Formats: sequence, structure tokens, C-alpha cells
Amino acid sequence: MPFRPSIYPLHAASSSLHYHPHHTCFREGYQAYHLANMAQALSLGLLLAFLAIRSCIAIELTDHIDLWPMPTSVSHGTQRLYVSTDITMSMEGSTYPDGKGILKDAFQRVVDLMKLNHVVDGVNPSSFVLTGVNVVVHSPEDELKFGVDESYNLSVPTAGYPLRVQIEAQTVFGALHALQTFSQLCYFDFTSKLIELISAPWTISDTPRFPYRGLLIDTSRHYLPVTNVLHWHIVDAQSFPIEIPSYPKLWNGSYSFSERYTTSDAVDIVRYAENRGVNVMAEIDVPGHALSWGVGYPSLWPSDSCKEPLDVSNNFTFGVIDGILSDFSKVFKFKFVHLGGDEVNTSCWTATPHIKKWLDDNHMNVSDAYRYFVLRSQKLAISHGYDVINWLGEDVAPKVVAAGLRCIVSNQDKWYLDHLDATWEGFYTNEPLKGIDDPEQQSLVIGGEVCMWGEQIDASDIEQTIWPRAAAAAERLWTPIEKIAEDPRLVTSRLARFRCLLNQRGVAAAPVAGYGRTAPYEPGPCVRQ
Repeated sequence: MPFRPSIYPLHAASSSLHYHPHHTCFREGYQAYHLANMAQALSLGLLLAFLAIRSCIAIELTDHIDLWPMPTSVSHGTQRLYVSTDITMSMEGSTYPDGKGILKDAFQRVVDLMKLNHVVDGVNPSSFVLTGVNVVVHSPEDELKFGVDESYNLSVPTAGYPLRVQIEAQTVFGALHALQTFSQLCYFDFTSKLIELISAPWTISDTPRFPYRGLLIDTSRHYLPVTNVLHWHIVDAQSFPIEIPSYPKLWNGSYSFSERYTTSDAVDIVRYAENRGVNVMAEIDVPGHALSWGVGYPSLWPSDSCKEPLDVSNNFTFGVIDGILSDFSKVFKFKFVHLGGDEVNTSCWTATPHIKKWLDDNHMNVSDAYRYFVLRSQKLAISHGYDVINWLGEDVAPKVVAAGLRCIVSNQDKWYLDHLDATWEGFYTNEPLKGIDDPEQQSLVIGGEVCMWGEQIDASDIEQTIWPRAAAAAERLWTPIEKIAEDPRLVTSRLARFRCLLNQRGVAAAPVAGYGRTAPYEPGPCVRQ
């Protein structure tokens, strides 16, 4: 796997590469794929689960709490409740109109998930039956923006008639998290043949620790027939699989005619994600990692024998980048766009006569030319309304925030999912604020991201490579630091139950025991794998 940075500093005002007039993100240690706000989904269409980060989980019939990730505040009792076979959702007191059906659809998904593919045909008892879920959303807006309020309050009472779960949130996206948390409290009982909820009453208040909680998916090394994504590393040297109407020959660089994404596919992906509270950030990696671009437009290459990085001396190069970003702006509405910028071998620039002449005429060396390329590309992105993210080098987070810049952390030795020797314990204990003690500087770390680089994964094994290790990082990014276990062994059983629920809900999560993408080591119950 090529080397990439794993920290994204978001830059403040200045004229240099590291201090751009708009916020510019960089990264420290290796590669990554980014998308803010982890969602809760549970299948290949549920890679969003990491983003919304309030993933669903089974609950054991004991006194301890088996939610993942752990909420900000939670209390419970001892009463067993039953979930009505025809439970309904209401919105009494809500100012949110749900014109897009976001809540309605989410509620139905949650009800289906709670059944776990069982036939719920028991007879409702005469008491202690939850008949409804009332959702109060205070904001009528449903535009998904970075930093949107994702907090919620959830209460499950044991008294009153009718007996209804109460959810209160500032935005619909907080309510989505609450619905997923509610689903974690419920399980199918094989004796009553009903959905049951134990340890009521429940009172939960919750909000994420970081606003940016990301998962990178790489579709350039292997085509992935995904139905939703997060930080979408769309193109790279190996392939250019997405349609760009402004420059229709670009996807001539795809692996094949069938391994492509149309503009309509991209629109559908973004819509699917947004309805689940997930932002989609697109990435094109320039000026390196762009060999595939020249398949359709050979003039983007420095020469036929030296094809990377993109030709810095050719205005057509920047016209293509502008066209891509223009087309992206119609599809990817998230405020950030990722322009890569890492692993650039500039030897082609000095070895190609016309570029060497351009460098000399402009009194530039290759470092100057690289800076020129990055800044000119950033200006193009800004002209289309984007804030820009780029990669940066290793161990730079403390330096970045000390300079007054925001950053997103993703350590290649801890949060790179393609490193199969990286265990879930390392994902869990990786602290984004390590080495940053000043509270003002800590506030500049807006979150982190785990990265699923695609060199050695495809549709056949992506889920078990991501899960359950991504969930370990999810709790680190969602749960208050004071509730994070210093010893990961203390949360092993809870994570194992979460992994089992993922399996039950159709996600091929690998066993907790062992390294990434490991197989069960012996026969036994799911929670012991």
C-alpha cells in the first residue's frame, strides 16, 4: 500500500500552502477516505453505520448496559416491557414536518431490524406494552450540514397510558440516532415470540464527542457495487470509474465498461446517505495518483513514457480539474472536497523537456511547482463553494493545531483497516487528542476517520475487513472521554455482542478475537468468537 498522510489540518487564512484563505484539511500518516457523521446502517448498504456512529447492538439479560457506543448519560431500571406488534410512530409537539419521509422511513427500518428476520407472532400481554414512539424534533430544517446538532434525549417509561417511548432532538438527525439507540434496547424473545425490552425505565441523553467521524472507502483499486459511502476516494492511478459530463472521456480510465458509476448513481448514493444522516465527501487525488486520467485525455500526462504526476505546465490540466469540481458541486453538497496532494514523485516534471522549460521560464523548482499546483487546484475548488482537504505527513496533529488550524486524525498504524495486523484494541485505544493538552488546541481537532484502502479488498470481503474494528474507533469518537475504558478488555464482551448483532442484521462482521478479517478459531457461540 502506498504511503499517505493521516491527519487533516483545516487551514486558516494566509497565502501559503499551509495557511490558505479557506479552511484546508491535511492528514498525517497514510491514506484515508473521508466522510463526516457516521451513520447507523447494517449491510453493504450499511457501511454508513460507522458514520452515524450510533450503531445497533444486542442487550444481555443482565444489569449492565450493552449499548455501543456508550451514550453520554444513561440510567435504567428493572422492568420488562413488550413492544407491540403494531407499534406506531407519532410526532406530537414536533415542528419538523418530515416532508421527505426521513423519520417515517427510519422508523420502519428500525422496526424491521428489531425483528431480526423472525416471525413476531406472539400475543401482546395486557400490560407493560409499548404501543408507540413519539418523536419531537424542534428544528423544521433537514439540510445536512457539517456540525449539525446530533444530540437527543430518549426515555422509555414504565407507567402511563398509552405507554410510549419519548424522543426529543433539536434536529431530525439527532432523532435518527435516538431511533437506533432504541433498537439496541430491544430483542426478539423466543419464548413469548415478541420483541421485548428489559431494564426499563430508560433515560438516555446523548451527543457525539466529535462532529467528524469518518470512514474512507476506496473504489479506485477495486470496483465496489456499494449503495452508500462516506469519504469516497473515487479515483486513483489505477482507475477512473465515475462519469464526468464536462469531460466524458475521463471514465475511459475505468477498469471496464461495467465497473463504473454514472452521475445518477452518485446522486442516488448521496441521497441515500443524507437520509441516514451521513455526509458524502468526494476525493480526487492530484497531482499524483492520476495516471488513469490520461487514458481518455493523454495530454494530461507529461509524456507518453512518463505519465505521473499531471502536467503542471498545461492549462488544460486545470480546465479538467475545474470541470470535475463543477460537476461534483452539482452532486456532492458536503462543504468539503478532498484534493489528495500526497505521494507526488515530481521526476517526470524535470525529465520532460516542455515542463522543464516551463519551470525555468517561471523560475520554479519542483517544490515551487507542487505548491503552485496545489494552490491553483484549491482556488478552483473554492470557486465552486468548497472548503478543501488535502493530505499531510506523519505525526503533525500537535503542530497543526498549535498553528491555529483544524485537523482530522487518522493514524495509519492504528486506524487503517487494510492493515490486517491492526487489532480492534488498537482502534479502540487510539486517542485523537494525544499530545495535545491545551483546551483551545484540542477544540481544533474536529474528529477522526478510519480508512478502508482498496488494494486488497473488494465486494467479497469489505464488510468483514471493516467490522468490528471500525466500531471500536466509533466509540472513541462518539463517547465522552471519561467513559472510554482505559483497558479495552473491559469492553470486549460488549463489542462481541455488537458484532453478533451486526451478523444477525446481515453484516458480515469478523470475529472480535484475532486480527482483522480473521475467521472463527473454533466452534462456539457468537459472543465467544
